[in-house]
Amino acid sequence: MKLIRLTTGLIILCLSVMAQANEDAGHYQVITPSVATDNPNKVEVVELFWYTCPHCYNFNQKYLKAWLKQKPSYVEFVLMPAVYNLSPNQTVFAKAFYTAEALGVLDKVHEPIFNAIHKERRRINNQKALQELFAKYAGVSKADFDMVYNSFFTDLKVRRAKEMTSKYGIRGVPAVIVNGKYRLGAQITGGYKNLMEVLNHLIEKEYKAMSK
Repeated sequence: MKLIRLTTGLIILCLSVMAQANEDAGHYQVITPSVATDNPNKVEVVELFWYTCPHCYNFNQKYLKAWLKQKPSYVEFVLMPAVYNLSPNQTVFAKAFYTAEALGVLDKVHEPIFNAIHKERRRINNQKALQELFAKYAGVSKADFDMVYNSFFTDLKVRRAKEMTSKYGIRGVPAVIVNGKYRLGAQITGGYKNLMEVLNHLIEKEYKAMSK
């Protein structure tokens, strides 16, 4: 009788674990093979986005900004423009992003680029318009902007973003990658509110695994 009860208990436990696994799996996708992270001492969270994507803009404004203010110290957050091909239309804003990063002014121009496109409805998908935006919000000279924007270093960063977009299996944005292992999107999680809940769950899961 004890053996039957024990066996029954084990079956119930296994079913419970399987049910939880299936529930979790319905809210994220596993990246196979996983992608190595740059900082093995922290849980890496990567957001892939487009400046021209209204969903990315809304996600940034309504969810991501608040989350960043209270993210755990053991989380390394990385922004990355998604790049599917190296056409001028695809790369202009990716080059602007890495130009801002290299010049140390990303915090000054990131939101103004979003706002110019989605609030002001301006067409800034060209080098001259971006020069003016960088000058207005970050005091970057035309010469400095052009030097970095047209550099081999920036082209290399854009090519790496294209490589990582492919490795992560990104088909749409915004997309969130947790520790190179899990892929999240609003369609997978059932909305952005759920996405943030699943994100926090996976962060804790990875942090506990790292702490063992």
